[in-house]
Amino acid sequence: MRTPRRFLYLQTLAAALSAAALGETFVPCTAFADIPAIAQRQRTEKKIFTDSEITEGFLKTAFGAEYHLAGRVDRIRKYDGPVRVFADGTRADRKTQLAKIVADIAARVQHLDIAMVGDSDDANVQVKLVRDRDLQRTIATFYGSERAKEIRSSLDPQCLSGFRKNEKFEIEHSDVILTVDNGDFVFFDCAYEELLQSLGPINDTASVPWTMFNDNVSMGYFDVYDQYLLNLLYDPRIKPGMTVQEVKALLPDVLADVRAWVRKVNNLSQ
Repeated sequence: MRTPRRFLYLQTLAAALSAAALGETFVPCTAFADIPAIAQRQRTEKKIFTDSEITEGFLKTAFGAEYHLAGRVDRIRKYDGPVRVFADGTRADRKTQLAKIVADIAARVQHLDIAMVGDSDDANVQVKLVRDRDLQRTIATFYGSERAKEIRSSLDPQCLSGFRKNEKFEIEHSDVILTVDNGDFVFFDCAYEELLQSLGPINDTASVPWTMFNDNVSMGYFDVYDQYLLNLLYDPRIKPGMTVQEVKALLPDVLADVRAWVRKVNNLSQ
């Protein structure tokens, strides 16, 4: 059954909805392979894609926004510096799992500096871990009661994320809300997608069948296709504020380098 997951895009001036080291080979993550739903997906995962398949998914997720009220969504949005993640909640087991997820993302995205921190003051990504029964109340705390009602009626989320950016389209802060009591697969599925979307690729699309940023797809881990998308986004040549045409001009060279990296960290033959 599909897990409802939604992203809120926060405009800077007005709230708007919306580590492998160089040279090291990194094999597919097995930290959560004991969960049958994840293990089955890893066994049948498609790992070989054409340039056009990767490019299509990148342009469809990096531009636009699944849901927003104001602000331009026709530019690249990403962090332009270290990303530090703080987990706020009482479930020690989920915090441990979240730390493994963050480490997995760090290892698979070459130019992304992301890590956990123990103090919320040092974080620019705040992850709120809540019980399912407290989700709506938590959303209201973040966005106000009226907007929380709108979110519930429009999106009916089971987890949520959002960010705010500056006038240069650099993401400055992200908030992620995850439920802790809907089972392991739902937690991993939500945590990977919401964390990754909070880094910039916020536009869910039903037309790309291989990405977790498709509401009809549930993964529970960082799949190869989405590693291509995040590595494209965080290549230094792809800068915040770029237009579609500016990005298209760079993609052939960037994709060639990204392909080499993704092959290496996943031990792929091609």
